[in-house]
Amino acid sequence: MYTELRFHGRGGQGAVTAATILARAALFEGKWAQAIPEFGAERRGAPVRVYARISDKPIQVHSTVVEPDIVVVLDYELLKLVDVTEGLKPEGIVVLNSPVNTSPFPKFRTFCVNATKIAKDLNLVVSGWPTVNTAMVGALAKASGIVSIDSVVKAIGEYFSSPTLAKANGDAAVRAFEEITQC
Repeated sequence: MYTELRFHGRGGQGAVTAATILARAALFEGKWAQAIPEFGAERRGAPVRVYARISDKPIQVHSTVVEPDIVVVLDYELLKLVDVTEGLKPEGIVVLNSPVNTSPFPKFRTFCVNATKIAKDLNLVVSGWPTVNTAMVGALAKASGIVSIDSVVKAIGEYFSSPTLAKANGDAAVRAFEEITQC
């Protein structure tokens, strides 16, 4: 098993945290993992990319992901700015934070969840921005089966030092896991 992922988000949404939590969840399951942020002149709201790899063997590659197996999109509005499916393998999966359950990608298996609503419902809002990252990792776990939701919740619990934040973010991941559907 060797899976390459690319996360698309906006500065401040927690795409780096999402990839880090995913990698930690994979490590809990005895897999090899890496999370690679791509930094530039990011600022809150600017499009960002983060890469991850999960494998059952040591990972020898340490670079950006050009042809991902899975793309995770944290902000639906990015579809107007970025070709999020660029390089996505023909059998690739898109996990999309979307207010509607309709796929804009007929060539790919697409899964939709309203992570923004989940974040708002659970008061996961920072400076007025819903923080959708943990919900999207939960959704990814269901859509791909790459890691279990139990490992995701455990990784979230380790990542957040505040028990209150850990609980709310774990709840967001579980709720997204339960609500995601193929669109």
